Amino acid sequence: MGAAYFYHLTRNPLETTLPLLLGKALGAGWRCVVVGRSEQRLSALDQALWNGRNTDFLAHGLAGTPNDAAHPILLSDSHVTSNNAACAMCIDGADITPELVKSYERTCILFDGNDDTALQIARGQWKMLTDAGCAAQYWSEESGTWQMKAKKE
Repeated sequence: MGAAYFYHLTRNPLETTLPLLLGKALGAGWRCVVVGRSEQRLSALDQALWNGRNTDFLAHGLAGTPNDAAHPILLSDSHVTSNNAACAMCIDGADITPELVKSYERTCILFDGNDDTALQIARGQWKMLTDAGCAAQYWSEESGTWQMKAKKE
């Protein structure tokens, strides 16, 4: 059964934090799906990942091609599993359900702490998932380093 990890971004943008988390997930042996709401945003992240530092290269692709299964990381507007993702990274308030959390090893929910709408969506997701019995952790970078601020078993 999976767990949801909430990442409250206050110091670094998604384009900085997402590659770090993806690298850790791949290091754990997990294939990933990055789920967003907008094709435009996913295309921008695709470019950001391709143009990252050479030491941070993360092989990935946009979902919807014949090669989806070959990519260790898929960027998608839905929870596709054609690459057998064990880890989902939900961005920009992407939909998540308790059933989806339980289908992954880990679900990471990244949200912009400087955006009131994003905060409200994340709070609603935390409540919905924990009320449904999903294990969850809340992480904040507000102090300058990532610290776990809350945990539900």
